Amino acid sequence: MMVELARTQGDGYVSLTDIATKQGISKKYLEQIIPLLSHENYLQTARGLKGGYRLSRTPAEYKVGEVLRLTEGSLAPVTCVCPDASCFCDKCNKCPTYPLWKKLSRIVSDYLDSVTLEDLVESRIELDSLDDAKL
Repeated sequence: MMVELARTQGDGYVSLTDIATKQGISKKYLEQIIPLLSHENYLQTARGLKGGYRLSRTPAEYKVGEVLRLTEGSLAPVTCVCPDASCFCDKCNKCPTYPLWKKLSRIVSDYLDSVTLEDLVESRIELDSLDDAKL
């Protein structure tokens, strides 16, 4: 949804139906995340015939990580490394895999926080030399 709004930045408001159709996303799902995004001022909304949604800021000002954390929750691969203290596992001091998950969580967050909506719209993300057959 945010990518579609970034693509149409400057074109006015975009209807939820148009976003769902163009992105192949369920309108029901979008209706669930709209309040989260609107409440945090990620979106501007307008009612009426030419109403809909648009970004509150420029696409370059939105980090993918912040959008995902807001709409999906923690990005942690396992609960023991999620930022919420209630997820903390009392065995982490003795767990041989804890450092692995902690580092992976940091790498994922750092990477997603380095990518903006503008990067996605402008196709600036490359697979580097990854072997697609192994993905």
